[in-house]
Amino acid sequence: MGEKLKFVEAAILPGANISALCAEHSISRQTGHKWLRRYRELGYLGLVEQSRRPQSSASVGEQIVSAIVELRSRHPSWGPAKIARILASRFGSEGPSRSTVARVLKRLGRIKRRRPPVRMWTVDGKPHVEVHASNDLWTIDFKGWWRSTKGERCEPFTVRDAYSRFLLAVELVASTRGPVVRRILERLFRKHGVPRAIQCDNGAPWVSIRSRGGLTHLTVWLVSLGIRLIRSRVACPQDNGGHERMHRDLSELQLDPARTRREQQRAADRWLVDFNEVRPHDALGGKTPAEVYRVRERRKAVPRVPTYPPGWITRHVQNGGSICVDGDVVPIGTPLRGQVLGLQYESGLRWRAHFFDVDLGVIEIASLGDVAAAEDAAVNLNEGPSATVVSA
Repeated sequence: MGEKLKFVEAAILPGANISALCAEHSISRQTGHKWLRRYRELGYLGLVEQSRRPQSSASVGEQIVSAIVELRSRHPSWGPAKIARILASRFGSEGPSRSTVARVLKRLGRIKRRRPPVRMWTVDGKPHVEVHASNDLWTIDFKGWWRSTKGERCEPFTVRDAYSRFLLAVELVASTRGPVVRRILERLFRKHGVPRAIQCDNGAPWVSIRSRGGLTHLTVWLVSLGIRLIRSRVACPQDNGGHERMHRDLSELQLDPARTRREQQRAADRWLVDFNEVRPHDALGGKTPAEVYRVRERRKAVPRVPTYPPGWITRHVQNGGSICVDGDVVPIGTPLRGQVLGLQYESGLRWRAHFFDVDLGVIEIASLGDVAAAEDAAVNLNEGPSATVVSA
């Protein structure tokens, strides 16, 4: 991918000699022009290789889809959940999920409505991150809100460098929505650079329980910048204890609320300067956070082009939040629309989806060819007892 990017960026310059560039990068002119054509059509995403689906999944997938149609034909009143349970006893771990059964039946016109499954997001285990320098890890959170004497809501959004304890921002926001937070983070990235990792809790706008991987529009953007997401356990504020301890100190602003949010923000700015520049920190050996916070290299906030290992297939998430593989439309989540996913084949109908290094879990894909074969088998089954039926 690195060589492709270098070649394309050089080839699009005015007066570029394509033949010489192809020789320099040890590729044929046909390959060079193919890369340029894909870049002009799709931008950098067009340079991502489209691998072929392994042939080993075809036979298993066809058996499973045929079994779905066979059960539905014999028992029209059985729903996707019951069929999935029956097939689990036949195929074991290779059996399809309820949502996969529903997709196959819907395509064959055997089901009229389908309620999308709710995907809950969980965090397993206490997070542990080693920090060795500034910008290795930022911690972010919203502190509990209070009202100004005029009745305006004051909710601090705080950003802290875990290594130096340097407080990067205390912003009193009127809304906790993703676009508001993104504007603050963009300003911090321009000033301090992009951190290697960010730790957050499991609330909005960091996590969506209806999106794979718990990703939201905000966290998809953060991952595309090369930031590793670290999430605390649900209802465990101690996982981000240093940040919560800072919030306890910040609570002194509530004791004497200002008249308006703007005046309260000025008080918060004064408190931030005192915390960073004046107050010594015991964990820093008596130094202030400002004395310790030093950034040697400021990484810019530039979205990356995802690359995946050889043998994986890649798919572009459509505007509706789904991907299409062999004619099967699989819902992924609208926060990932426009992004490129990597799919790693596991077994049967199962593939594991990835967005950069974020594991999006297992999806099940029934190819259009398998469904068509199953539909033919269903027609034969309805014609008489002599039809061939796939059995356990």
